Amino acid sequence: MNYLLPERLERLSREYALGTLAGPARRRFERVLRQTPVGMRAVGAWQERLGGLAGAVPSMQPSESVWRRLEERLFPSARVAPRGPLQWLWGVLSVRALGGVLAGVFLCVALLRFQPGLIGMEPESDVLPQSYVGLLIDAAGKPTLLASSKRHGRLMTVKLLQPVAIPPGSVAQLWALPKDGSAAFPVGVVPGSGTGTVALADTSEKLFFNVSRLAVSIEAAPAKAGDKPSGDFVLSGHCVKLW
Repeated sequence: MNYLLPERLERLSREYALGTLAGPARRRFERVLRQTPVGMRAVGAWQERLGGLAGAVPSMQPSESVWRRLEERLFPSARVAPRGPLQWLWGVLSVRALGGVLAGVFLCVALLRFQPGLIGMEPESDVLPQSYVGLLIDAAGKPTLLASSKRHGRLMTVKLLQPVAIPPGSVAQLWALPKDGSAAFPVGVVPGSGTGTVALADTSEKLFFNVSRLAVSIEAAPAKAGDKPSGDFVLSGHCVKLW
């Protein structure tokens, strides 16, 4: 198999960076990576793209009671840790050892539900569409809104991961913040919960090419071109290119 065919290398690099390439296939691909700089560059590019989203999500440590209930449910016959020579084995098998893996899985589930093409779940194409993607968090650091738009599309899909309180008579206005520090410009109005679409004034490539962040403020009415946010942002996060 020729791993260096562009489409095949792109797909394998994407799955390797996500961690969905496993078993013998992963080992074979790792041997290819050790021998081909172009493969290492492809994997590095995907890790950088996905890392921009992961970096916006703060690490979360479940409480002691959550771990205890998980242990009791998963290991009902071993609620008391063994002593002596087998104590080290309990530490390896304990559900707490899964904490780091679970944190990564939760993030991937959120991303893949919103962008199923990341692992080839869209049957009409094996290649992830070139897109702009934003993950916005609230003041407490909780991931709240996912936004995605194809590079040359004129629609943005938004999904609320948790509801946003919008006072009666107000709207949640989405803004784009250019990387050069110039004034934010309005993108559209987003719902307070669920999923919605935002019609863009131009293609995503023209609107977001020089945008580094997206943000949401509460406004009395939908913003027009040239308007500025009237108050603080209630949500904000990185805007990254996935290609």
